[in-house]
Amino acid sequence: MKENGIENKGNRFNMWKIHLSVATVTLIPAAVGINYVAKAFAEGLKLPLWLGSLGTYLASMLAGPTAGAISGFINNIIYGLTLSPVSTVYSITSIAIGIVVGVLFNRGWFSNAKRVFVSAILIALTSAIISTPLNVIFWGGQTGIPWGDALFATMIGNHINIWIASFTDEFVLDILDKVVVAYIAFFIYRQLPQRMINYFKDNQ
Repeated sequence: MKENGIENKGNRFNMWKIHLSVATVTLIPAAVGINYVAKAFAEGLKLPLWLGSLGTYLASMLAGPTAGAISGFINNIIYGLTLSPVSTVYSITSIAIGIVVGVLFNRGWFSNAKRVFVSAILIALTSAIISTPLNVIFWGGQTGIPWGDALFATMIGNHINIWIASFTDEFVLDILDKVVVAYIAFFIYRQLPQRMINYFKDNQ
């Protein structure tokens, strides 16, 4: 399926397969590096978003949900061991993001700008649902992003249930982060040479 310049290169039968081909072995470390640098960049500038799933998106789009999930998981572990121990806790969230991105891409939901937006909302919802219990268990419901945590504090101050407040805090941040990352990944994918896209497709 090809729509507005993006062709869905996967299919429902092979998107879950992953081979230790040269393509995959090269892609996963590259995706981890993109995640790492993007997240460090966002944290260094104290941006109101994370950006740490960009490489996960690209790996899932190019090589399927398994490659994306592995990339996200490895990045969280490495980032947690080197820059921010908090990151390790959210490895499960990164795995889920990789899976959802890969499935949505495979089903054509990254084929145009409107569909990318819908996909980003679904990815944000997935991330928020998984991250909220982690936020409550480990950080008292907060995310560590000041403006999101200000919203959380306001809701708690108004006697709103901690789970609702924490989910709201997480979800509003995830919407911004996942929409921005989705469109960056969409733009990058559109610029990739067809030969490169076919290379990953042929190795799935």
